Order: sequence, then structure tokens, then C-alpha cells
Amino acid sequence: MEYYEKNKETKSQLEAWYQEVKKEEWSNPQDVKRRYNLVSILKNNRIVFNIKGNKYRLVVRVDHKKQIVFIRFIGTHKEYDKIEAEEI
Repeated sequence: MEYYEKNKETKSQLEAWYQEVKKEEWSNPQDVKRRYNLVSILKNNRIVFNIKGNKYRLVVRVDHKKQIVFIRFIGTHKEYDKIEAEEI
């Protein structure tokens, strides 16, 4: 929430993503890929979602057993290029 208050152009898409994801029950990364075919599945249970036409990236870590999604990073594509998404 703090991020999109500072980056208003992402607000509606991040809110829509949140509303969708909180209803999901993913058993494995393939479940995520079936629902969102443009995500990138990384090591360490990291998944990268493209936001606002790939202008922004959202990196999450998913605990499939507990059904918890942890937001690890939100930023521009340029900012994303500077992080280690599998480690963050």
C-alpha cells in the first residue's frame, strides 16, 4: 500500500492483483503459471509478476504449504534489473 501511494499509476493494478491473489490456492509454481501465464518462476519460491504492461515488477515469495504470499520487491523494470530477485 505504501508503494502505490507514492506511485499512483500502479495503484489500480496492484489492488486488482491483491484482490485476485488473496483468493488463490496455489499448490505449486505451475498453478501460478496456469493462472498468470506471463509470470516468471524463479528459484527460492520467487515469482515475478509484470505490472502495468511490464513497466513495473512485483517479486513475491510463495509458501505453498501455508498459502502465504510475501511481497519481496515492487519497482520499475529498471530498478528490478539492479536486484537479485532470487535472493531478495
